Amino acid sequence: MINTNLKFWRRELALTQAQMAEKLNIKRSLVGAYEEGRAEPKLSTLVNMARLFGITLDSLVTTDFSKKSAQKAALRQLEPASAPDPSPPRPANGLRILALTVDKEQNENIELVPLKASAGYLNGYADPEFIEELPKFRLPMLSTGGTYRAFEIAGDSMLPIASGTVIVGRYVDDWMTIKDGTPCIVVSNKEGIVFKRIFNRLKDGATLSLHSDNPVYSPYEIDVEDVVEIWEARSYISSTFPIADLSLSRLASIVLDLQQQMNTLKKA
Repeated sequence: MINTNLKFWRRELALTQAQMAEKLNIKRSLVGAYEEGRAEPKLSTLVNMARLFGITLDSLVTTDFSKKSAQKAALRQLEPASAPDPSPPRPANGLRILALTVDKEQNENIELVPLKASAGYLNGYADPEFIEELPKFRLPMLSTGGTYRAFEIAGDSMLPIASGTVIVGRYVDDWMTIKDGTPCIVVSNKEGIVFKRIFNRLKDGATLSLHSDNPVYSPYEIDVEDVVEIWEARSYISSTFPIADLSLSRLASIVLDLQQQMNTLKKA
């Protein structure tokens, strides 16, 4: 019973075995062993499972949720059609279920959202079939913890990061933890997909202040209710190298540094 329930809830939450292991603070190999019935979880692990799934410990051990899910699906087919819920599905712990893809070894892919797919992403971000159609790749240098997605950006608001750069972001579960000045991909219904630095105003006014690195663009605020996803920028891929800062102030700083080095050498 526990093995089928673990497999059921992991799929309901769209988690890989590695993600499930991280959330339960156990080894990934144990998740596979539990699902295959080759090992039994400790009581402490069972308690953590029940909390993660938002169910009681008793139901985790005694109820076959895969059968209950099949029964509910059969009943829904008999019910009259209703308007689809525009909000994405959320698991029992209040976090949205994230659509993702994995390779043959159950390692998460990094899905790429190119510019031409940006508009479609606003409607398909919670649709596993849409996510499955996106280009996929892997970056071994990224940490194994977390879920990553890549977005192609447009415009010059974040110079020296040029238009056409691909930003690789890590999915942010808890927006309250975002520190001021963190560069993020923000997906919202009104603004679409934008790359900005976030200044957290959730405690004061339920808003996020979005800032550009290019001083030509003024900061603006966005209501948290309008935000769909936030991905913290962890890496970027670009075919354009950043332009060196050769302003007068920068040149003056370089000359001053050289003069100080010459004076140091003369005194030696």
